[in-house]
Parts: sequence; structure tokens; C-alpha cells
Amino acid sequence: MGEFSREYLSLLSEKYPNEASVCSEIINLEAILTLPKGTEHFISDLHGEYDAVRHILNNCSGVILEKVRRLLEAKRGERACRALCSIIYYPREELAALRERGELTNERVRDTLEDLCLLAETLSSKYTRAHVRRQMPSGWEFVLDELLHIQRDEDANQHHYHNTILESIIATGAAESVITALTTLIKRLAVDRLHVVGDIFDRGPEPAGIVETLMRQGNIDIQWGNHDILWLGAASGSAACVFTVLRITCDYSNELTLERRYGVSLRPLSEFCERVYGSADKKTRKLALSVLGFKLEGQIIMRHPGYGMDDRLMLNRINYSDWTVQLDTGVYPLNTTHLPTIDPADPYRITDEERELIDEYVDAFKESQSLRRHLDFIYRRGSTYLTCNGNLLYHGCIPLTPDGKFARVRHGGKWYSGKALMDYADAVVKSAWARGDESALDMMWYLWCGNDSPFSGRVFHTFERALIDDESTWAEPRNPYFKYWDDEDTARMILTEFGLDPETGHIINGHTPVKARKGESPVKAGGKLFVIDGGFCKAYQKTTGIAGYTLIYSSHGIRLKSHRPFEGVAKVLSENADIESDSVSIEEFPRRRYIADTDEGAGLRRRITALTELLELYRAGELPQY
Repeated sequence: MGEFSREYLSLLSEKYPNEASVCSEIINLEAILTLPKGTEHFISDLHGEYDAVRHILNNCSGVILEKVRRLLEAKRGERACRALCSIIYYPREELAALRERGELTNERVRDTLEDLCLLAETLSSKYTRAHVRRQMPSGWEFVLDELLHIQRDEDANQHHYHNTILESIIATGAAESVITALTTLIKRLAVDRLHVVGDIFDRGPEPAGIVETLMRQGNIDIQWGNHDILWLGAASGSAACVFTVLRITCDYSNELTLERRYGVSLRPLSEFCERVYGSADKKTRKLALSVLGFKLEGQIIMRHPGYGMDDRLMLNRINYSDWTVQLDTGVYPLNTTHLPTIDPADPYRITDEERELIDEYVDAFKESQSLRRHLDFIYRRGSTYLTCNGNLLYHGCIPLTPDGKFARVRHGGKWYSGKALMDYADAVVKSAWARGDESALDMMWYLWCGNDSPFSGRVFHTFERALIDDESTWAEPRNPYFKYWDDEDTARMILTEFGLDPETGHIINGHTPVKARKGESPVKAGGKLFVIDGGFCKAYQKTTGIAGYTLIYSSHGIRLKSHRPFEGVAKVLSENADIESDSVSIEEFPRRRYIADTDEGAGLRRRITALTELLELYRAGELPQY
């Protein structure tokens, strides 16, 4: 008896009904195993910085320019290489600019088509023809397939054929469409798989644009960050998450994201503030949202004493006679005495006007179809963590104890730690999104900021930052994970916990901006752990000193690209400017890695085993052939 049941093999025979079809597929799969593994790119903490992120995706983190230089610099020169790259990054905009300047001659068009064909042909060499064809934009498969697979022969028949196709493309006026299709194909082939290690939302002005761009990517996965969890919780109906989103949106003056992109008007908030607080300016809106947040969060904490967050119940610590607050470190004055909705005798009670506002915004978030569409994509492509090709990807942390062991966290009467805690968090997100039950929605807020949440990894001091001017109270204690993340034994322990080889595996982590300006390295634990939050968010770039990282895992090795700030699409179009990136090799493999060495390869070998067993049944006459 083989590895697969007779029933399974009978079902398989419906797809492969005879010896020839089985043998053909085995030959195909065995050949695929010998191809180089596809290149994976890892980015994190995009935080709404649409222009920079879109450019990084368009230039494939600088890989496109590297390939163009390698192929064409000797023939065309640096200036022409950069001009070609601008077409690849923004084909419609750059071609329109060239046309307007009178530079889009037939000769220029033909040179561009030939250069793009050479680049696409080079990039396609790592893939099967079937895979390359699947990446071609719809409607242009025949033309692109023929251009990319010219065969050399002694009579130059294929050369004439190729020339005729190029001439016909130009003569029919299809050149710009074909160029655009080629640039799309090139970008799809340059990066086989994109991993987004969390935090698409908040701070930057255009998270919606980022999501739309990601939705057009082919092979993509997302490891949810705490800000993604916050928005998922809000769209699922968590009032505490809704009002945290509103507060952060107002903090960073990103109201247009909610109003124009998602149809969530801030007029009800302004009217509430005018009526209750006497003003609707930014400072007052922030105060009103903070107070509502403290009330909603306090009710969650009191509903769930198991969260262990009673120390974050702050409204009952206020002395309302002298407007001070008692913290563990002393007594501090508040920066306001105007808290009209708080009843000192029952500080977490929500007023009727507050309840009306809460209900209105919870409904607005749940009923926004555009918001639901974006977050449903993030939900479907996302997970708490991912193991892929020997690497472990997660955004925040694996909670640890002060002595470096896995922290045990109690939820729903059960204890969780390590991988089990991450799996539990994943199940909570799915329950909240599918059913929106109160317990799961409360847990979504906890996952955003809870003391032992794997998405957070620190104790949030939102109250102190909002109502106390003494910045010594603002420091947020971090989970011991961040003390141990430079320890190689800890990295090995975590990799083993998730079933990965601690000798060859790596952890890829986002969430915490790397202070590169101060000499901090993103490479930790002896090369076992990479922190790839390099500051796409402009608010962090003074801290990081750079403007984002991309980790690149190719068949040859692992390298880290650090990006400089993006100066805008206009400069790309007018000056062929680019995001300049510095590349550092992290690990070079002693031998090239192939699909046989990947998770995909393991799946293919299993399919080959099943097909081999089916072939034996055919040859033994135990299954009929058709």
C-alpha cells in the first residue's frame, strides 16, 4: 500500500486519465524542481506612505535598475538605463511626457520595445513558460509570448518574424499598450513573492492607496501588525477600536482618508465637540476622542479582569478636586480641567450624547463598503504569522518572561504561549471578522495594545501622553522579547517552537523602528533575526535616518536594502530620478537554492509521489485508462 489511498488516486485519475498524461505531468514537475527559487521581497510598516511604497513596488526595491544596468549599461549608457527604468516604473505617465516633448519617435519606441523584451526574457529564465504566460496582462499574451521566445536559426527566420511583430506593433498604434504590458510583466517576474510584515495603516496620508496597489500584486501575503488589527477591529464593530482609529486619524491630520476614501464623515464628531466641549478645534477633538477611548477601554478592562490591565484604569485615579492623577511613580497635574463628560462618582459611565456618537461611528465603520473591501483583502491575505521557506515572519513579538522563556498568557480559561498564543490570536481575528461577537471584539482591542499581546509588545501610556505634560511618564515598558531579540539562543528557541530549522532559519520582524542613525543594526541574533522597520513612515525618519528597508531573499542569498527618502513621481518623470538604495549582503548561500529546496518543492515532490502511485495502478491494470 502506498502513501495515498485508493480513493484519492481514483479522484486524481479524473485529471490524469491515462499513462501519457501522468508521465507528462511527472516530467513537468521534476523539471520545475530544478529551477532556481523565486525571489522574495519583505517590507513592513508602510504606515500610509503611498508614494514611497508605490515607488518601491514599481522599482522592485531597486532590483530593476540593477538588472537594466547589467544588461544595457555598456550598450546604452547610464542615462539611457535610468530613462528606461522611468518607463518601467510609470509607463503611462512617462510615455505621455515623452510624447508631449516630441521624443516618442518610432526609433525610440522600437529601442524601448527591444530593451524591454531583453529584460523580460532575462527575468523569465527562472520560470516555466506556463508561469510566465500566466503573468502576462490579459489580451497581450500572444504578442508577448512570441517576442520573448524567439528561436535562433541559420536562415534567421525567427529574426524576420520578430521584426515583423515589432513593426506591426508600431504600425497599428499599439506600441504604448505593449510597452505598458511588458513593464507589468517585468515587475511581476522581478519579484516572485511579496511579504508585507504588517502595519499598512495610520500615520501616513494614503493607506487606502497602498491597499489598492497591494490588491494588484500577484503573489502576496500579509502578517498583520497592531495597526492592521486596530482597523480590522474597528471595521468588525469594536467601539474601542473605532475611537482609537478616529483619535490617531485626527492626531496625524489624516481626516481625508476617512471622509473621502471610506465615507466616514467627521461632522458628527465636530458637532458633538462644539455642543459638549464648546469647541471643535483639533486639540478639543483629540481630548474628546481620548476621553471616549478611556471610557470604552476601561469598560473592556473591567469586563475582562483576566487581561491583567487594571493598572490602565486611569480615570478613577484622578483627583477631580485639584485635577491631579496618582500614578505608580507619583502625583502629576493634568494638562486640562475641562472634562465635562466625566462623572467623578462613576468616571467610566458613558453619557447619552456619547452613546449616540459611539453608535453612529460604529455603524459608519461597519457599513462602509470601501473600508470593508480593503480590510477583507487584508484579512484574506493575512495571518498572525507565517512560516515560509524556512523563515518565520511576524510583526510584533513572541511574548517572553524576564528570564527569556515563553510567557504564559491566560485567555478564556486556557493558558497559551509561543506558537499556541499566536494561533489563538489568529483564531480571535477570524471570529471577530466573521461573527463580530463581543468577546472577540474586546479581544481585538486587547491585541492592539494588551500587555502580553504578540502584536503590541509594550504597555501603552495613551492616558499619560494625552493628559500629562511631564514626558517622564510617557515611556512605555516593553516586553522582555526586545531585550532578548539580539540573543542567538532565543532566536533558535523561537524557530524551533515554530517547527523550523534553527541552523538555517531566520526570523523576519517589523514593528520597531531601527535607529540606524544611531548605529543600531537591523541584523540581530547573529544573523538569525532581521528587523525591517526602517521608517517608510516620515514621522520615524528622524529616528531611523533612512526611509525604509527591503529584505531580499533570492536563490543566491539574503541581502538588505536601505532606502533613502522618495522625492516624488514628478522628479522621476522630469529627471529620471529614483529612490537611491544601499544594498548589504547578509548571507550568501554556499550553493544556489532551487525550487526543490522550498516549501513549494516539498509540495511538488508529494504530487510526484501521488502521480507515481497512480502510474503503477495504470500499469498494473488496477485502474482503467481513458
